[in-house]
Amino acid sequence: MTNQYPKYLDIHPTVQHALANGNPIVALESTIISHGMPYPKNVETALEVEAAVLEQGAVPATIAVINGRMKAGLTREEIELLGKTGQQITKTSRRDLPYIIANQQSGATTVAATMIIAELAGLPIFATGGIGGVHRGAVKTMDISADLQELANTNVTVVSAGVKSILDIGMTLEYLETFGVPVIGYRTEEFPAFFTRESGYGVDYRIDSPAEIAALINVKRALGLRGGVVIANPVQEEYQMEKEEIDGIIIQALEDATIEGVSGRAITPYLLQRIEALTQGKSLFSNIQLVLNNARLGAQIAKEL
Repeated sequence: MTNQYPKYLDIHPTVQHALANGNPIVALESTIISHGMPYPKNVETALEVEAAVLEQGAVPATIAVINGRMKAGLTREEIELLGKTGQQITKTSRRDLPYIIANQQSGATTVAATMIIAELAGLPIFATGGIGGVHRGAVKTMDISADLQELANTNVTVVSAGVKSILDIGMTLEYLETFGVPVIGYRTEEFPAFFTRESGYGVDYRIDSPAEIAALINVKRALGLRGGVVIANPVQEEYQMEKEEIDGIIIQALEDATIEGVSGRAITPYLLQRIEALTQGKSLFSNIQLVLNNARLGAQIAKEL
C-alpha cells in the first residue's frame, strides 16, 4: 500500500513487505514496555510477544513514537530504548500525538494511540493486555479512558483480556454499547477482568473460532460501519488469579493511590506496580501470560483476514 503520511510515519521494512504481499500482521502497543513492567522484564516480554506472533505465522508490528516519528514496527534497539527509559518516556494517547511528534520526542503508545497509528499504516488487528475504560467514581471525576472513544471511531479490532477490575467494568461495557462497539467473547459468554476470567458481566456475542471473528470484521467493513471491535480473550485458567484475592488487593491499591494523591495518566502504572508488590509478583506473571495469549489469537485472526 502507499504510505499516505510519509512526513510522520515510518513502516518497518518487514511490515511494509507483509503489507505489499497481503501477509497477516498484528499491531502491538508500547506502553506495556515502558510503563507496564520493570526493565529488563519489559524488553524480554516485548520480544516474547513478537515471537509469539511470528510462531503463529504473522508479522509483529510493535508501535511507538521515536524522535517524533510514528513507527509501525520497531527495531530491537528501539524496544531496548523504550524498556531502559521506562516511565521517563511519555505515555502517549490521542491528545499527546501532535505535541510529541511536533517536538520530535519519543512516546510509548497507549491502546488509543496504537489504534490510530495502526489504522494509518493499514493494520486492522491489534493485540494488547487490557483496554482502558471508565474509572471507578467517574460520575464525579469524568475519568474515562480515551481508548473507548478510539474504539468507537477507529477501524481496528483489539484483542484483549478485557479490562482490569481497577475500573468500573459495568460502566465501561455500557459506554461501549452506547457507541456501538461490539464486544465479542472468544470461547466465553462472560467478559474477562484481566487477571481473572470472571467479572460478573456478559459479552454481546460469543464466537468460538478466529475464522468466525474474521467473518464478522469483514461484514462490518462491507457495511461501512466505523469503529473497532473488542475481542475479549480470557487469561488461561492455569494463569488466572483468584477473583476474591485480586479484588481485595485492587481495593487496597486504590486506597493507597488515594492516600498518595496519584491520579490521571499516572494511576494505571502506579496500580499495576502496587498490585505486583501486593501479590509478590504473581500479577506480573499473569499479565505476561495473558498478553502472549492475546498475541497468539491476534495472529490467528489476522491470518483468517
